[in-house]
Parts: sequence; C-alpha cells; structure tokens
Amino acid sequence: MDSHIRKVYVPMTETGFYILLCLREEAHGYSIVQKVAALTDGEIKISPGTLYGSLSKMEKDGLIEFVREEEKRKIYRITDLGQQVLELEMRRIERLYRTMKEVQ
Repeated sequence: MDSHIRKVYVPMTETGFYILLCLREEAHGYSIVQKVAALTDGEIKISPGTLYGSLSKMEKDGLIEFVREEEKRKIYRITDLGQQVLELEMRRIERLYRTMKEVQ
C-alpha cells in the first residue's frame, strides 16, 4: 500500500468504512445505502451524491472494482487493496475501543 492511499484513507470516514465493509460482498449503490442504514439502525444515511462520489474515488484509487452491470445498476466489490485498507481501519477502531475501555 502506497503512502497516498494510507494518507487519504486512514483514518477513514464513516461513509468510506461502511462502503468497504458492505462491498466484501458484491453490491450496487442502492443496496449499499440500504445495508448501511440497516447496520446503523438508520443513524447513518448515505446520500446519492456522497455514495457515488465515494464509489468513483475508491474505484479510481483501486480499493473497489466494477464487476458487472445488472438492470442498469453497476455492481462493485472490494479489491485486495481495499481489504487491506479496511483491515487497517478495523484494527485502528479496535485499538480505540480497547483504549476507551481501559480508561473508564
């Protein structure tokens, strides 16, 4: 992973984190929005502009890839690089959680 990717994506925005988390399985944009809303009990609602801007940037940076089109919907999945970035972020979040629990 090059320094540009690390600088841009670690730490991640919540939106970026949830997009990569959802794309561990192939999905299209609207299904990502629905899954994020379900995972967060509706607390995080990704707008279409934010979603498609993030998907475009992540695809350009090699974190996700276009797989195919179904009924005019683009299907994406996470790449190996995207999985590496997601794992880095998950370890960072786990460390934050452990630290928070230790100081309570």
